[in-house]
Amino acid sequence: MANRPAGTLYRGKLGMWSWVLHRITGVGIYFFLLVHILDTALVRVSPEAYNSVVASYKTTIVGLAEIGLVGAILFHGFNGIRVMLIDFWRKGAKYQNQMFWVVLVIWVILMAGFVPRQLMHIFGA
Repeated sequence: MANRPAGTLYRGKLGMWSWVLHRITGVGIYFFLLVHILDTALVRVSPEAYNSVVASYKTTIVGLAEIGLVGAILFHGFNGIRVMLIDFWRKGAKYQNQMFWVVLVIWVILMAGFVPRQLMHIFGA
């Protein structure tokens, strides 16, 4: 293997996966907000059209997608706090991996509380 200077190639460690997940969740949240703004704007155009669109959201698929949306929002928010700590806390870079695992643990705990309740709501239990 050729000699490569240390630190010039990113090798896919936790920081990269955190970055990728942060971008994916951010894009997903952006598109949700775009659709939400557009469908909410329908109320000014035609209340009947608005009611029809909102009624079309009351499906199992949309209910399951809401689980993904909540998961994305929670991960993006907590990981954003982690990113700010890395940027503004003197020891942030040193503890960035540990903070990533803390973000995941908090995310799992909150999702464990939300998902069963949402599934009961979706499937009418």
